[in-house]
Amino acid sequence: MRIEFESTLWLWEAKAEAWTFVTVPTELSDMIREIPRVPRGFGSVRVRAHVGDQEWSTSIFPSKQEQGYILPIKRAIREAVGVDVGDAFLIQLDILDG
Repeated sequence: MRIEFESTLWLWEAKAEAWTFVTVPTELSDMIREIPRVPRGFGSVRVRAHVGDQEWSTSIFPSKQEQGYILPIKRAIREAVGVDVGDAFLIQLDILDG
C-alpha cells in the first residue's frame, strides 16, 4: 500500500539530541492503524520512504502529541533533497507491514 502526502519538517529536542520528523496526516494515520499486522516495538510500522530522489527503509511511530504517526528524517536525507526545519515537501510511504 502506498500513501502520498505533504508535511512540514519539525524539530524535536530530547536531552542533548535533536531529531527531525514529519507528521503523517490524521486521516492517513487512522487508515494505517487499521491494517492488520504483527505488533512491533513502540507500535512502529515498517515503511519504505520516498522523498525527492531519495528512498530508504525505516519505520513510522505513533505519536499521541501529533495525533498520528511520525516519520523521522535523517540529516543525510534532508541534505540530499535540500529541506530544513519548517519546509513542507511531498512524501510517499510504502506500508510494508500487514
